[in-house]
Amino acid sequence: MTYPQLPNLRHTDTGNFFLIAGPCVIEDENSPFSIAERLVAITERLKIPFLFKASYRKANRTRIDSFQGIGDQKALEILGAIRQKYNIPVVTDIHNESEAETAAPYADVLQIPAFLCRQTSLLEAAAKTGRCVNIKKGQFLSPEAMKYSLEKVRHFGNSNAMLTERGTTFGYGDLVVDFRGVTEMKNNGVPVVVDITHSLQRPNQKEGVSGGNPEMIETIGRAAVAVQCDGIFMETHPNPAVAKSDGANMLPLDHAERLLETLLKIHTAAK
Repeated sequence: MTYPQLPNLRHTDTGNFFLIAGPCVIEDENSPFSIAERLVAITERLKIPFLFKASYRKANRTRIDSFQGIGDQKALEILGAIRQKYNIPVVTDIHNESEAETAAPYADVLQIPAFLCRQTSLLEAAAKTGRCVNIKKGQFLSPEAMKYSLEKVRHFGNSNAMLTERGTTFGYGDLVVDFRGVTEMKNNGVPVVVDITHSLQRPNQKEGVSGGNPEMIETIGRAAVAVQCDGIFMETHPNPAVAKSDGANMLPLDHAERLLETLLKIHTAAK
């Protein structure tokens, strides 16, 4: 396994895949802590390296009236508090150059959304913070093309980066995952993650809210660890039906432990 370079990432001596997980967005002051605490307990027991993920603001919603956040500074302070309380790395999205500098003091990993993965100035800003940069593969790009986004981050002096597969556009309203891409992107010498929840989105719905196919989360996860991805990314929520973003493709938090147990067995067998 290849791991991101993070001093507070635990259990990297196990050879297990690492997990990036959490709610889609910081929805309130309390639930992120309870989600993080549950995921920490599970990953400590299973000895899975764990990074907590939540967006401090959702800037790429389909509709103008969709929830975007509770306020940038408030949400960032919650992420920072989770990072400190549980001594775990924190991942959050950025959407423009100024956000890189704003988010960097609170997060260990700056995540580049798939739609923005070719934005040179955004990749430059993220790279120059010195934080690990997770570049999500554009739904419109081949796995081979992601080496150019990675090269941009390296060009600006940062070799601590990851690539994340999150599906490829299939028609107007679906995504597919080509698992050949995991092997292809691993040739770049960085950790490769498979996002097993966003890859099941059904975008561009006429209602202006993305749909999803969460019953296939375990299927995608099983395939991902079988091809020896380095990390798994998933969004999870105690009650996806009331989540304020991406609920249609989230994993219920109560299902996380059993899923991870299953994936570990397949990962071990595949090794």
